[in-house]
Amino acid sequence: MSTRLVVNRRGSTVWDVRTPDGRFAVKLGYPSQTHAWTAWAPAREATILRQLIPEEVRFGEWAEGTWSAQPWREGESLHRVWEPHRHPKEPTAPDPEEARSCAAALAKLHEDGWAHGDVQPNHFVIGPTGTFLIDLALAHGGEVPEDYDFRYRGCLVHYEAPEISRSILDSSTATPTKEADVYALGASFFLSATGRRHVPFPDDASRRDQRRAIVDKPHRPITVPGAQGRLIEQMMSRDPADRPSSAEVCQALRAAR
Repeated sequence: MSTRLVVNRRGSTVWDVRTPDGRFAVKLGYPSQTHAWTAWAPAREATILRQLIPEEVRFGEWAEGTWSAQPWREGESLHRVWEPHRHPKEPTAPDPEEARSCAAALAKLHEDGWAHGDVQPNHFVIGPTGTFLIDLALAHGGEVPEDYDFRYRGCLVHYEAPEISRSILDSSTATPTKEADVYALGASFFLSATGRRHVPFPDDASRRDQRRAIVDKPHRPITVPGAQGRLIEQMMSRDPADRPSSAEVCQALRAAR
């Protein structure tokens, strides 16, 4: 057996574990300095994955929180795959098929009745056997055991839809939606293609100031070339009702090939 630390962030570690039985992503959750819910995130995600994928997913509790073991997904993140397009003077249009594969992974989750709640470029793994949408700990839409559930308090702000940021500012919580997922996917496409956040704010801005900027400011001009740029513009409409569905995004990207 071999183990490799992949992520060490506040409230969790993720390990690449190879065993005679296969390769797994093993997550350990524990309370962070600011959030107790991170301790329960691995188990919460595991209970959701058991409803969505055919492979075995294990989880349990340990001294500081919960753990889970799920199938390892081989590949590179959307952000890394699109790195060659982020030229400061001569940017190039990303592959619409790569974008469509990400939209298709999100659309499949939506068809199954769930909103992801934490769509970002690093959660799309583009690999030799397909594109996978990972990190479902914040997803909403189906049954989650009460022992492992917790309130949704937003996601990585760089990809948050204005209505989600507004709700967090007003009440410290929000409800993930498919429409907000589509906005976040558009913001993910934009940042991965250009290297810039969808709304400008200082790097040292507080979370509250970041969210206030998303609520009060328009997003940056969409500079991604061609049909993908026009689609991203639609996906990042401030009115959720004006955004295409994830399935419609797939159709538009298929036509753009």
